[in-house]
Amino acid sequence: MRIGLLALALGVVTLAASACGDQTAQTTPGGSGSDDSQLEGRTFLSSSVMSNGKPYPLVSGTQISLWFPEDGRLVANAGCNTIGGEKVQLSDGKLSASGLGMTEMGCDAPRHKQDEWLVGVLEAGPTWKLNEATLTLTSGETVLTLVDKKVAQPDLPIEGTKWAVSTIYTGDVASNTAGMDKAFLVFADGKVTGSTGCNRLNGTATISGSEITFGPIATTKMGCADPLMQVEKSVLLALEGTVPFSIDSSALTLNHPKGANGLGLTGTAQ
Repeated sequence: MRIGLLALALGVVTLAASACGDQTAQTTPGGSGSDDSQLEGRTFLSSSVMSNGKPYPLVSGTQISLWFPEDGRLVANAGCNTIGGEKVQLSDGKLSASGLGMTEMGCDAPRHKQDEWLVGVLEAGPTWKLNEATLTLTSGETVLTLVDKKVAQPDLPIEGTKWAVSTIYTGDVASNTAGMDKAFLVFADGKVTGSTGCNRLNGTATISGSEITFGPIATTKMGCADPLMQVEKSVLLALEGTVPFSIDSSALTLNHPKGANGLGLTGTAQ
């Protein structure tokens, strides 16, 4: 399956969260930050939803997410479509996000209804309060409690995690190929080991900050069916030279500086 990167980006909420002490909806006394700055650049995931004093059941397997990009927008997801709008207002402890738009992915009826419910909650102008990593939105009898994603789903360490390939980026296209998850990488002690999906691989991999510098990568020489050989080619191209990387929870992205070869990987602790 091949997906345009713009569409992929709409479906995935990924960014780094900033550290925060005890804060409320008001500007920190004596500080220069605004209401907006307390949420800016952070993603929050629902931990509970209450309505009329009782738990409000979300569709099985779904979770509410709210992302406050640094450009002042609000991006939300209730399990299917991505909800977003222009500048969100957060002054006086109130969240104002009228005129929200939504993508048009096909959803089953329960998730579509849940999308509409969340839009209604956000457009109603809920009050908000931030206490350390916990964000609470209150709209009438609805209370939505969310936790900073960096607390709810901490980033896996780059080293010692098994990273299975889930996406291959070629230019502006993201591809998913059957058997791709057979390819994986493990970083430890200045080295990378793993599999191309066909052959075993190993080589040097020096991690510095948010970059990995790869040395020559050696592989075994087995032959495989063409789809896996194409995966192998893409994996090896992505492991050349100095490559920026980013981690969001259990997702690792290798952003090759050439812009033509990149990998998305999903991690599991070993």
